[in-house]
Amino acid sequence: MDRISIKGLEIFANHGVFKEENVLGQKFVINIDMYTSTRAAGIRDDLKLSIDYGAICNLVEKTMKEHTYKLIEAVAEKVAANILLSYPTMSEVEVEVEKPWAPVLMPLQTVSVKIRRKRHIAYLGLGSNMGDRESYLDFAIDELNKDEYTKVTKVSDFIETEPYGGVEQDDFLNGCIEVETLHSPDELLHLINAIERDAGRERLIHWGPRTLDIDILLYDDLICDEENLHIPHIEMCKREFVLEPLSNIAGYKRHPVNGRTIRELLDELERNEE
Repeated sequence: MDRISIKGLEIFANHGVFKEENVLGQKFVINIDMYTSTRAAGIRDDLKLSIDYGAICNLVEKTMKEHTYKLIEAVAEKVAANILLSYPTMSEVEVEVEKPWAPVLMPLQTVSVKIRRKRHIAYLGLGSNMGDRESYLDFAIDELNKDEYTKVTKVSDFIETEPYGGVEQDDFLNGCIEVETLHSPDELLHLINAIERDAGRERLIHWGPRTLDIDILLYDDLICDEENLHIPHIEMCKREFVLEPLSNIAGYKRHPVNGRTIRELLDELERNEE
């Protein structure tokens, strides 16, 4: 990706832990690196195909003056998020917030926080085998789209499948979706767990019936093995009800561990079941 930079943007705003900082305000210095493709804009000499750094400066000023934050960490997060949300062609942004008048009662040049944030592509599996199954899957999609930092970008066909795991229960309706999100994996997990709870999901029987089940299948090319979060989903290569709808929207996406495409994984699973 190409980079567009803004250095030394000075903004007077009211952020800080102390009351005086919130009332009197102080100077902040903002440095921004934005990653996007500038090739089309450069070839055609057209600002509409690039990032208007003047508009970015206005956006940053508005963001910093709309609310008061205690921490410059919070300021940096909000600035980065608003830039990414406002400019879909920007893949990544680095924001540094300097506080040259920090009240530490010692001589210093500045204190600063620098963060780097980007868009992430995740694939989620959806399933329901209670009540109006399709309505529960639609509910999940709607709730994800209501989240400020998440947008559903692709939806597979829904398929009816037999239950997995040996528990006697009704058939499932399954599907997969692609989402673009600014959330970290842990934050995304927290979001989908909240949506499941809002749909009446109760975790009473392992692999048992449920109103709504949402699983993180893939998140960029991340490999994560934490106590409550495994990415890629550890069972996805064994589950036709996952691979079939996933291949519908991401057939050429490669599994980050074994390197095979979703289509190849589905073909292999179908051959083994013959």
